[in-house]
Amino acid sequence: SLSKLQLETGDLDPRLFSRLRHLQKLDLSDNLLDKFPNSLTLPDLRVLNCNNNKLEDVTALKQFPLLEELTYENNALTLNDDYKVMFLLQNLRLLNGKDITKLANHVRRVNSRKLTSKVTAHWEKFFRDQLPEKHTAEQVKSIKEKFLKSVQTNVVYGPSSLSEFTRWRVKMIAEEFLACSLGLELNSDTEPEEKTDENEEESTESPREAAEDMAQVSDFSSYIHNALSVTVTPSKRKRNHSKSSPGNKRSKTQANTKEESEEDVSAEPLHFLQCHSKGNSREDFKTQLWSCVFEPVLDSGARKDPIVNSSRTVATCGGESVCLIDCETGTVLKKYKVATEEFFSVAWTTLTMVISDSRKKAHNILAAAGRRGIVKLIHVAADFCYGEIKAHKKPIATVCFSPTQKTHLFTASYDKRIALWDIGIPDCDYNFKASQLLVLETASIPLRIALVPTCPEQYLLAGCEGGCFAWNIKLDKGQKSRPFEAIFQFPDEESMTTSHRVDGLAFLNDDVIVSKSSKPGCIYLWSWSRSFDAKGKGCQQTMSAVILAELEWSTTDMSYLTLSTCPAREYVFCGDEKGSVWMYNLSNYTTAWGSAKGKRSEQQRISPTQILKWPELRVNGEQPPEILVNNVVADPAFTYLVVLTSVNITAIWKKS
Repeated sequence: SLSKLQLETGDLDPRLFSRLRHLQKLDLSDNLLDKFPNSLTLPDLRVLNCNNNKLEDVTALKQFPLLEELTYENNALTLNDDYKVMFLLQNLRLLNGKDITKLANHVRRVNSRKLTSKVTAHWEKFFRDQLPEKHTAEQVKSIKEKFLKSVQTNVVYGPSSLSEFTRWRVKMIAEEFLACSLGLELNSDTEPEEKTDENEEESTESPREAAEDMAQVSDFSSYIHNALSVTVTPSKRKRNHSKSSPGNKRSKTQANTKEESEEDVSAEPLHFLQCHSKGNSREDFKTQLWSCVFEPVLDSGARKDPIVNSSRTVATCGGESVCLIDCETGTVLKKYKVATEEFFSVAWTTLTMVISDSRKKAHNILAAAGRRGIVKLIHVAADFCYGEIKAHKKPIATVCFSPTQKTHLFTASYDKRIALWDIGIPDCDYNFKASQLLVLETASIPLRIALVPTCPEQYLLAGCEGGCFAWNIKLDKGQKSRPFEAIFQFPDEESMTTSHRVDGLAFLNDDVIVSKSSKPGCIYLWSWSRSFDAKGKGCQQTMSAVILAELEWSTTDMSYLTLSTCPAREYVFCGDEKGSVWMYNLSNYTTAWGSAKGKRSEQQRISPTQILKWPELRVNGEQPPEILVNNVVADPAFTYLVVLTSVNITAIWKKS
């Protein structure tokens, strides 16, 4: 309490206040404050009383993003300031003693959507044609000034008593729109940040008012990313066959360079994007990109063909953001940001939700999780993060949805647990209820998880820091917390071992598993049905993996460069420590492996069908630093290949 001390604004010393990291309640009432300093840095502040001061502006209060209760009666503030506060403080529940939850939701959602629509329409009608296709910086500056002035004068919404608030929001939205449309820098002051509460208890939250803590790019059809200013020089790539001599091919590229390709190659570089930069910085070549998943196609009826259901939209994550990218055009369609998060994993599911008039409609939901142990649930079509699940107290390494139970989400965490959640289905007001169904105990940190395709409701596999494990996940068993059922052992020098890091794990088809271990250059293909003894009694059995083949890969001992599969095309992909992508077409082998059931087939060592070399990529005339390929994923039809790197570059290749 600092009440009744005749304090003026200059008395609030940021150097002192920035040390109060855990302060939750602050009383500054009955003083002489005319404004708040911008850098008090009270990351955990929940309750603030500044009644009876001389405050004239509320925008500096956005520095307290966790604020839930605010009172500022008897200041030089108006109704417009109340609305600004409701927009800026996403967690605010009580304002001057009144519950403002419903009104605040309207201000943040409905009001913002209406104004965005009006701003966009104003540009399309009056200004779009004024900007030449090839424009100078001076022309951009001129049209920006005219547009901002015009839009604030002409866009009207709501009662006249709120005209100041409307102009304030219109200017903010218009500046965002110009940043997207004309490539001008976004004013970062417009985005409320989310701070970390390190002492959060493990629980779930479903109120819709807590759902909008994720700063979103507004309802614009596209988001102009930080496009790399690059020169791409085609580089030679080897095409290796296990039974033929290697030949050299050159890559084609759509950059403005001479095409030197002598023959067709299987894939060509299409786009290089730098869209996960911290603070939108073009100098960020440090943000690591970790996970990408293609969006399922809606309204595909009863057809389950993965190729028919293929999409060209991919979700990627890394650093503080999640992006949705159109692979064909390279457009970043949407971007979601949480300033204190580092996202490690994303996953899609499709939920049938009740919309207006009790009608039902299928919508794609994206789950994103990472260092904070929290799962964000995003209704992508609505541009809305509608909720979160506080799933673990330690970081979440990976998440995946059940292919059969659409609300069932698995989260694998550094707390050495894999949890199964039922995320529920949000109602028309985005209320939902999440519940924990299972906890699978792991002996070491789980890195990758995969459900067995033939029985996804019964068995789950996990690649962990200490080996490869399997669990029985059937829900009709009474036990909620379960130890692993089997640990698999693999060849090691001249013997078999269970103790090794498994940082890559995926199914190539219903039976064949592809796993990558920390042993240099080692990717194994092995049979689930021949390795796992379902009739075995008891838990924690050791079972030998029946190895079908070994894939020749880089000799690096670097970990966490993960692999993926394209089952419909029978391909395996894995990146390496030099920016290359190793591709294996296994369609000539799978039939023989399937017909050899019950027999031990002779182990083969298979060379890559092709290695896509990283092109000579220059940023402002210089090559980026060492490039690691953390992940590489193809769409189900293998039209596009998305490559995520350690240097904040997403590369998109297209199959020729």
